[in-house]
Amino acid sequence: MKNLWLIVVLVIFALLFFVGCGKYNTFVTKDENVNQTWAKVETAYQSRSDLVPNLVATVKGAADFERGTLTDVIEARSQATSIQLTADELTPENMAKFQEAQSKLSGALSRLLVSVERYPELKATAQFGELQSQLEGIENRIRVERNRFNDSATDYNTTIRTFPNSFIASITGFDRRALFESDPGAQNAPKVEF
Repeated sequence: MKNLWLIVVLVIFALLFFVGCGKYNTFVTKDENVNQTWAKVETAYQSRSDLVPNLVATVKGAADFERGTLTDVIEARSQATSIQLTADELTPENMAKFQEAQSKLSGALSRLLVSVERYPELKATAQFGELQSQLEGIENRIRVERNRFNDSATDYNTTIRTFPNSFIASITGFDRRALFESDPGAQNAPKVEF
């Protein structure tokens, strides 16, 4: 009888071990997917940052263009590229800093493009038109990659937070990943006045 209980206990431990290993492997797979989608987000933002110097140089060609606007874009780009996060550092605080820096660059670029409207000779140049088109494409790519990241991070977070996964995840050190959130005030429709 004693041997039977020993066999039953060993079988239960073996089953728990194999189930735990399977869950752990699932966590690793989903964690790597989050890392991969984060890398794609970074690549999209880097593409935008790489485009900014060409855009600024083209706009500088307009002799009387507002220097403050260009300075704002340059400073915002510098701040945005100074924040480097690995996928393991995606805490809500770090994501907020990253998003704030990227939002400042987006805002500065928007102000730049609005200012350009007053310079028809600049708008008419082929180089500026091509850069503006590339910027629009990159902004769309950023949105797509952010959404894909949020999808993979949500899938990962859901997996590690459901029972019994949450027990195994806490033992093996898998933590929630922060998501991209909309900018403050994004829920309000813009006010248009004529």
